[in-house]
Amino acid sequence: MLDHILSILIFFPALAGVFGFMIQKDSVRAYGLAVATVEFALSLWLWFAFDSNVSGMQFMEQLPLIPAFGINYTLGVDGISLFIIILAAFFTMIGIASLPETKDVKNMIISLLFLQMTMIGVFAALDAIVFYIFWELSLVPMLYIIGAWGGPLRVYASVKFFLYTFAGSLVMLVGMLFMAYFYFQATGVWSFAILEWYRLILPESFQLWLFAAFFVGFAIKVPMFPFHTWLPYAHGQAPTIGSVILAAILLKMGTYAFIRFSLPMFPDASVFFMFPIAILAIIMIIYTAMVAYAQEDIKQVVAYSSVSHMGVIILGTFALNVEGISGSVFLMIAHGVVSGALFLLVGVIYDRRHTKMMNQFGGLAHVMPRYATIFGLMLMASVGMPLTINFVGEFLSLLGFYQQSHVLTILAGTAIVVGAIYMLAAYKKMFFGNVTIEENRNLPDVNKRELLALIPLSIITVWLGVYPNPVLAPINNSVESIVQLMHDKSITEEAKSRIPNLIKGIEITRTSIEEAH
Repeated sequence: MLDHILSILIFFPALAGVFGFMIQKDSVRAYGLAVATVEFALSLWLWFAFDSNVSGMQFMEQLPLIPAFGINYTLGVDGISLFIIILAAFFTMIGIASLPETKDVKNMIISLLFLQMTMIGVFAALDAIVFYIFWELSLVPMLYIIGAWGGPLRVYASVKFFLYTFAGSLVMLVGMLFMAYFYFQATGVWSFAILEWYRLILPESFQLWLFAAFFVGFAIKVPMFPFHTWLPYAHGQAPTIGSVILAAILLKMGTYAFIRFSLPMFPDASVFFMFPIAILAIIMIIYTAMVAYAQEDIKQVVAYSSVSHMGVIILGTFALNVEGISGSVFLMIAHGVVSGALFLLVGVIYDRRHTKMMNQFGGLAHVMPRYATIFGLMLMASVGMPLTINFVGEFLSLLGFYQQSHVLTILAGTAIVVGAIYMLAAYKKMFFGNVTIEENRNLPDVNKRELLALIPLSIITVWLGVYPNPVLAPINNSVESIVQLMHDKSITEEAKSRIPNLIKGIEITRTSIEEAH
């Protein structure tokens, strides 16, 4: 079964979703939760069977699709993708468990199961065309989730989300086609295999144009400034579960793709664009933090905070060293846990009061003490309090980029302080002081269904903040191989000076590619 566990993880939710149409409405919640629990158990089995000492791909599968053009159904997982797959399975499970009684809950659960297929497919795909197919398919269920169950502007928000990401994906596809063509020119055969592309050394000018093509698709997905304007609308109008999945998993597709495609394939271009991208990342951190501070809607505060933290992930990624990239991957997981929990917490209070405006609350710590405690924990994690999960990722990301630029790193670190200011200000408005609005006096505290989702997230937040090694060690091993590959492929002196040489690797040349065929 382990030989095909990735295929099972990808297609089991979709198959279950098809059968879900035949399940009675009264039983569909239990059915969906059972499917998601089995999926999560399979992802934990994948972790248990994963060899943390191996830096390369494991559990690889390959099936020819269009052999004449080198398109194959190729899957694999390493330390970089393993935990994001587990996170996707985990959030689908707790998302279904925490779903309130809404209209048409059956179609919502089926949509989530199909979305889960596409998310895991993106992180397991090792063929560019298969990756692209799952990448694009993920838009469909999310478009439906926002458009069918969102707020008053849900249609506008869902269409804007689709058009932005779809347009970026088309530019990315052009880059993929050119990459396959260059591989054909070098070897005489067509291939869309990502691991084969790693072995191709391109002139710096080609790298720059290809990097830019991939950058557009990835940057919109993150979303990086100035492509971020679709995200606040998507978060603001999406139902709670839509915001949770979007923040916890879907945004990570862009940052993951930078590490899977851009860095190892275009090392010289990555060095060339390192400081411009770092400046954009710092603008993300500062600008969106200031916008978050100005918000009166608590969900918009969390949404802009999410964009700000994604800027730290980008900064760590383009540190181009093991500390920075490992920190950025860990922060992807941490950001998923914390931002997902915060959106769940916003959903809890919205279900009770049907408002997200902070001036409609105040003194909630007296009325909902358990809710206030969990919200406070997640707020501390969001601002990077030591012994919480975000601190580990942010520290390593900034430590990595400090080796490239002291000034920019200090600027980014100072900007993170702004995050503490607006999050604490929001917490003060909602939870401290006296209860002044009569409707808030008898609000019920978090119930068992909500605790079922929030307590595991709280445990993970503290556990991985205190002891991150079980997750960080496999990530670090895989990142070391990526960084070494980048150094070996570098053709400019600046790139070689920016990308550390970790071990004496085998030089990768065009001749070695030809010999492989």
